[in-house]
Amino acid sequence: MAVQAHAHDGAHGAPVPTYTAAGLTADVVRRYREPSPLLRRWILITGVLLVLGVIGLLLKVVLRTPASGWGWVAMTFAFIMCTAAGAPLAAIATRLVKGDWRRPFTRPAEAYTTTTLLLVLLAIPLLVVLPTHQPEQRSLWFGLPGAPWVYDWLALVGLALAGLMMLVTSVLPDWSALRVLGARGPFLGWAARWAGARKQWRVVQAALTPLGSFYLAMYVFSGMLLATDFAMALVPGWISAIFPAQFSITGLQAGVATLIITLWVYRRVGYEQYIGLDQFWGLAKILLALSLLWFYFWWSEFILLWYGRKPNEQAVLQLLMFGPYGIPFLLAFLGSFVLPLLILMWNPIRKSINGPFVVSCIVLVANFLNNIRLFVGPWSLERHGGELVEVIPPFRWPDLADLLIIPGFIGGALFLYLLTLWVVPRLNLWEMKEGLLYRTVRRYLLGQVVVVGKPE
Repeated sequence: MAVQAHAHDGAHGAPVPTYTAAGLTADVVRRYREPSPLLRRWILITGVLLVLGVIGLLLKVVLRTPASGWGWVAMTFAFIMCTAAGAPLAAIATRLVKGDWRRPFTRPAEAYTTTTLLLVLLAIPLLVVLPTHQPEQRSLWFGLPGAPWVYDWLALVGLALAGLMMLVTSVLPDWSALRVLGARGPFLGWAARWAGARKQWRVVQAALTPLGSFYLAMYVFSGMLLATDFAMALVPGWISAIFPAQFSITGLQAGVATLIITLWVYRRVGYEQYIGLDQFWGLAKILLALSLLWFYFWWSEFILLWYGRKPNEQAVLQLLMFGPYGIPFLLAFLGSFVLPLLILMWNPIRKSINGPFVVSCIVLVANFLNNIRLFVGPWSLERHGGELVEVIPPFRWPDLADLLIIPGFIGGALFLYLLTLWVVPRLNLWEMKEGLLYRTVRRYLLGQVVVVGKPE
C-alpha cells in the first residue's frame, strides 16, 4: 500500500476536513430529502430562460434566417461545449490518475454530462442550415455520403451516451443507499437490484474508467469535428491541422474553470466542510497548465499564418484576429493566457479559494469572446467558390432572436445541471466514504497532515 501525506491548509486558517462517514451520510440524505429553496428558485429561473431560448430559435426557423444569421447560435453551442460539457473532464482525468483529492468534486463535475443532451438538440438546426455545397469548399469528408450532418450528430450522441452511462454508473450505489435509508425520489427504483455485493462493486469501479476514457475521447473527437465543420470549413483559404486540437484544449481549460466556479458556489451554499483548499489548489495548478497550453497551440497556428504571408492566410488573420473581431480576440488572449499566467504564477493566490475563482471567471468571459471571433465571423461570410476571403464583413451584432438564444440556452445548460442535482445526491457518497477508509489526520510539527493510503 502506497502512503502519501498531504499538508493541510492550516497556513490559511482553514481546518482539515474531519467529517465522518455517518455524518456525511446523514447530511447527504437530509439535503436530498429537503432540496433548498434556492435550488428550486434557480431551477425555475433557468427553466424560464430555456423557454425564451427555444422561442428565439423558433423565430429564426420561422423567419427562415439564412446561414449568415446563425453565427451567434453556433457561438452559443461552442460555449456550452467548452464549459458545461468540458467540466466532467477534470473528474475523469483525476480519477484515471487515482487522485484522492478528486473525491469531493466528482459528482459536481459528472452532473454536467446531462448538458450534452442540449448540445445534441441544438446541433440539429445548425447542421440543417450549415452551408456545405459551395463550389470548391474544402471539407474534412471528401464527399462521404451523409457528411457532415450524420457523423457530426452521431459524434455528439456518442458523447452524450458515454456521459449519461458514466453518471448513472457512478450514482447507482448512492441511489441504493438513499432507498435503503427511506428517501423517496425519481429513479431510486433503478437501484432496487443493487445489493452492494462484491461483484457489483467491482463492476461499478471497473466500468467508470473505460466510460470516462470514452467520454474524454468522444469529447476531443466531436470537438475537432465541430470546430472543423462549424468554423474552419466556412472560411475559404483557412487550412490548419492545429485549430481543431486547439478548440479541444480551449474546452479543457474552460471546463476546469467551470468546475472551479461550481465548487465555489458549493461552498457558498453549505458544502465548505467537504470542499476545501485541496480541491481549489489542485484545479488551479491544472488551470495554469492549460492556460500555457492554450498559448502554445494558438502560437503554433499563428506563426504559420503570419510568416506564410499567402493572401489567403493574411485574409484569415484579418478576419479572426486583426479586423472586425480584433477586440474580442485581444480580450480573449488576455483572459485565456496573460491574466491567468500573471495571477496564478503567485503561490499565495494559486493556493487559495478566491484566487482560482476570480481567474476562472476571467477565463469563462475570455472563452465567450474567443468563440465569438471563431464562429460568428466565419458564419457571416458571403458564400463563394474562391480560395480567398474576398470581402471581410463587418462585426455582426446579435439580433433579437440571438438575444433570446444566447442567455436562453446557456441558462438551459444550467437548468439541466440543476435538475440533475435535484435527482442525484449532490456529493458522491460512496467515493467519499471510500476515501475516508484510506486516510487519517496526524499531527506533524506545528500543524496537521492528512495521511492517505492508496491500495493500488
